Amino acid sequence: MTWKRMSEQRLVKLSQEFPAVVVVGARQVGKTTLARSAFSNAAYKDLESPLVRQRFAEDPAHELGQLEAMTILDEAQAVPELFPALRGAIDARRGDGQCHFCILGSAQPALIQAVSESLAGRIGLLELDPLMAAETGLPIANHWLAGGFPEALRGNFRNWWEPYLSTVLQRDLAAYGFRPDAVFLRRLLTMLATQQGGLLNMSALGSSLGVSHHTVEHGLNLLEGVFLIRRLPAFFRNIRKRLVKAPRVYIRDTGLLHHLLHVSTAEDLDNHPGRGASWEGFVIEDIMRRELLAHPFTQCSFWRTATGQEVDLVLDRGGRRIAIEIKANSAGNPHDARKLEAMLDDIGASEGWLVGMGGESLQLNSRVRSVSLDQLPDWLP
Repeated sequence: MTWKRMSEQRLVKLSQEFPAVVVVGARQVGKTTLARSAFSNAAYKDLESPLVRQRFAEDPAHELGQLEAMTILDEAQAVPELFPALRGAIDARRGDGQCHFCILGSAQPALIQAVSESLAGRIGLLELDPLMAAETGLPIANHWLAGGFPEALRGNFRNWWEPYLSTVLQRDLAAYGFRPDAVFLRRLLTMLATQQGGLLNMSALGSSLGVSHHTVEHGLNLLEGVFLIRRLPAFFRNIRKRLVKAPRVYIRDTGLLHHLLHVSTAEDLDNHPGRGASWEGFVIEDIMRRELLAHPFTQCSFWRTATGQEVDLVLDRGGRRIAIEIKANSAGNPHDARKLEAMLDDIGASEGWLVGMGGESLQLNSRVRSVSLDQLPDWLP
């Protein structure tokens, strides 16, 4: 089963603007498949292959100089020596107006730091996320349960996630130069899963896990760097209401979330107390993935006052701000619409959307509309 990625159009456009492009994303999210589809005639080098890695580590300038065609350099973070040499290789070819390198990587901090230090102004950057509902064509309920990783969708997602976690937490982080405590990171992930979408309190997490808040912060940085969690920042406007400023933390893929919560079937999920938080995270991720392809410079956040008023997702496109509230079932309740409308002016939003799993898509009042994601999986405000 092969899926057409919405990111491909964005990647091709970046390749028309820059002499090199970088694609970052979690391991096995589909970076190689995307790059080979977008650049079907490109050469391919797997930098995790021992012989290839050795050659590029020993003399990266020479190896890059031998490449005549557009080349995909996969798992580039495995060879940090590559990036200073890439600068010279890009500059030597820059005048011909072509894109010469597509660089793929699975560790965001290591790769982005190398890119920012060596290749600033020379590369177009794309973050590839797991598959979106509009890309798979699967029923929303199936996609929500299993998450968006291609291999997890092809079989039993729980059987797939266990070895994947072991690989990332034990092997990959060590290969990237860290000294991970895989047992602690697994415990931290599980704790975050039980608090999906909760406000981040590192001291409370540290107390629960028997470690310092510094240890928790380091663990969060590692998990975020390999794309397993997201810290969604709080939206802040200088108004009289006191606003929460701590970020919310989400397990990014609901397949992983459900694996950590021992949710195996749709029936398990329907009966689980975390069902609403799971749906909220699923919708936030799906909207943000499409939003950042359509509007790459949008700022995404949530809004919450100290008295408990909240909006799950705020999209700030600069000239247009949209407030989105997520409901686990139908989103057509007029009472919910009135509550959201009452918060729009405080947020500075021009419109509000209630997003649910079922029901009709309706204009509920002059500024708030509902949408059913199972009927409109490609919807974007």
